[in-house]
Amino acid sequence: MASYSEDLHSAALAYHRLPRPGKLEIQAIKPLANQRDLALAYSPGVAVPVKAIAADPSKAYDYTAKGNLVAVISNGTAILGLGNLGALAAKPVMEGKAVLFKRFADVDAIDLEVDTSDVDAFINCVRYLEPTFGGINLEDIRTAIQHIIEQQLREMMDIPVFHDDQHGTAIIVTAGLINAADITGRKLSEMKVVLNGPGAAGIATLELIKAMGVRPENCIAVDKVGVLSRDRTDLNQWQSAHAVVTKKRTLAEALVGADVLIGVSAKGAVTQEMVKSMAKAPIIFAMANPDPEITPEEVKAVRPDAIVATGRSDYPNQVNNVLGFPFIFRGALDVRATTINDEMKLAATLALASLAKEDVPDSVLRAYSIDHLEFGREYIIPKPFDPRVLIWEASAVAQAAMDTGVAQRPVDIKQYREELESRLGKANEVMRGMINKAQRQPKRIVFTEGEEGKILRACQILLDEKIALPILLGDASKIRARIEELRLHLEGVQIVDPRHFARLEEYTEEFYSLRHRKGITRTEAEQTIRNPTTFGSMMVRLNDADALIGGLTTHYPDTIRPALQVIDVRPELRRVAGVYVLITPKGDIYFLADATVNIEPTAEDLAEIAIMAAEKARRFNQEPRVAMLSFSNFGSTRHALSDKVRRAVDLVRQKAPGLMIDGEMQADTAVTPHIIEETYPFSTLKGGANVLIFPNLESGNIAYKLLQRIGGAELIGPLLTGLSRPVHVLQRGSEVNDIVHVAAVAVVDAQEVGKPYVTLMTGVAAEK
Repeated sequence: MASYSEDLHSAALAYHRLPRPGKLEIQAIKPLANQRDLALAYSPGVAVPVKAIAADPSKAYDYTAKGNLVAVISNGTAILGLGNLGALAAKPVMEGKAVLFKRFADVDAIDLEVDTSDVDAFINCVRYLEPTFGGINLEDIRTAIQHIIEQQLREMMDIPVFHDDQHGTAIIVTAGLINAADITGRKLSEMKVVLNGPGAAGIATLELIKAMGVRPENCIAVDKVGVLSRDRTDLNQWQSAHAVVTKKRTLAEALVGADVLIGVSAKGAVTQEMVKSMAKAPIIFAMANPDPEITPEEVKAVRPDAIVATGRSDYPNQVNNVLGFPFIFRGALDVRATTINDEMKLAATLALASLAKEDVPDSVLRAYSIDHLEFGREYIIPKPFDPRVLIWEASAVAQAAMDTGVAQRPVDIKQYREELESRLGKANEVMRGMINKAQRQPKRIVFTEGEEGKILRACQILLDEKIALPILLGDASKIRARIEELRLHLEGVQIVDPRHFARLEEYTEEFYSLRHRKGITRTEAEQTIRNPTTFGSMMVRLNDADALIGGLTTHYPDTIRPALQVIDVRPELRRVAGVYVLITPKGDIYFLADATVNIEPTAEDLAEIAIMAAEKARRFNQEPRVAMLSFSNFGSTRHALSDKVRRAVDLVRQKAPGLMIDGEMQADTAVTPHIIEETYPFSTLKGGANVLIFPNLESGNIAYKLLQRIGGAELIGPLLTGLSRPVHVLQRGSEVNDIVHVAAVAVVDAQEVGKPYVTLMTGVAAEK
């Protein structure tokens, strides 16, 4: 601990002690609120699954937590870089590992500290845990016995057994090595690699890089004694498998002309002179913990052309095992793999290597407080907080398990990727259905801020996933330069510069004809049409685009007003409105309106807003149950404001008699079914509302922001409703994922344009 600052020392102790000791708790996921729940959870109900499992052991995965439960096991003989401090001292580390399992891959894990250094005793303890767990993660066991323990347990058990210190390190290093080789123009088969520290992690790394294509004769391993050469007689069976015929005897000699140094040894083991002797553009993985064999600063001082990775988070290219074990187990558990084999490890490696070349999400940049990150010398490995690692790596592991015949429950890999995506947040799960709809018939979406980096990055996703056909408005030369700067691949995307558009005169005339009786002169029309939102709206009006999205860098009114000047309101409506889709931490979905457009709506306005919001809910495959909100419950407080809401309910019932709606009612009444059942049994609203209509913009805006910030809800939107052609206004500062979601909604909206309008009144199609 001497290398840590005093502040970190104190903060770490406080973190582990307060407000409750440790980092884990057990939480029930089934109700236990009454006698019936108790009878189902325990006696006599529990006898039913007991008998089912006794008859068919595979049913344990259906009726218990086994399929999502991993044991994190150590005997404390090699804790981090601190040595043999015993099983009890290992508990904070194992608890931490369990937390990482849950946080990154939604795998439940329990730490088990086994107080023995006897190999046979340890193995016997672990082998008999198979009925409880779906997988075993071994951790912090001294090198001399790691291989024996893992090998024997894998032979004895029919669930995955994985020693993360060995294989996790190997997988991350190899992924980084693949990309470093790509950046420096090397082929793996031609690279000369020196590994310093052939312990468990080092041996596993050698095995994996050789499996990936590095030639065995090009690999030299070095331990405390020197090079692992064929003439040494002191090597164990795992080290001797990697011994080579060579005249080199020291690390310094081995590094002369080497392309790669992989260090899993100790602080200071590598000198600047050694680094200077390496080949051009050397690749250096200095992963001694907590201090590397040589620091990146020391390397760069003598070899500025080097690519350097360490195990530390305060340097670029961190080799962090959290990129491996949670997602490897996720994929293995989900297909009920009987083991984690070499093919699954290779699949995880290639998935990580490929992901590092993809555009980095805003959430990752924010997590690391950086403005920009792209594939290159200082980014060869994905960041642990990149949410896509779960989807890429777990699905690759699952596919490899199926391909190699160790999966007992094969899955449809496309559907499985969608299931993984849902674990990242309910908004992703909700939007997946909308994205699937969009992909069936992509539409042309014009983006008014085509020079913005977030827009361009979102367009890359829209193209890659075949969600939409983007049209970028702006200075063509600036857009192309920005695309090149971001290293995107937007070949074929349409770029439109309004200043040089061939049909600019036609657009101007059309706009002038729309607005000349609204106070717009011909000269003003020529000036206004160059406004990106006005121009983009005209593209939609004249069928050069199918939908418009804007507002990333502007205020909401500055985007919506020009659109309203060009795009007509639907003929059956008087108003447009804004709808937010809100997903609670429990996964409940609500549609909130209007929190963005109408400041003081009339009863007639509220009726239209309710119908439009209900229509949007149905587009998300949700059957609408509408509550018209107020400070009063069914006349409990008579006031002009509550009377307005009550009139709106009557108007909706006249226009849409088939819609479930009631009010006026308070917010808690609307979303709590038992309040209505017990206090207002006459209400026509059953099951709790999922469409909430606020009496004015003030209340709606306050509510959705509080629910987002304090309630932890996820938001999609705002989604504009009521126009004859889709126009959606982004929140200022929206992230790339938000833009993609809004674009998917816009595509689905555009797919409905021109089709018979199915009314909420009777459910009968009527031509618009």
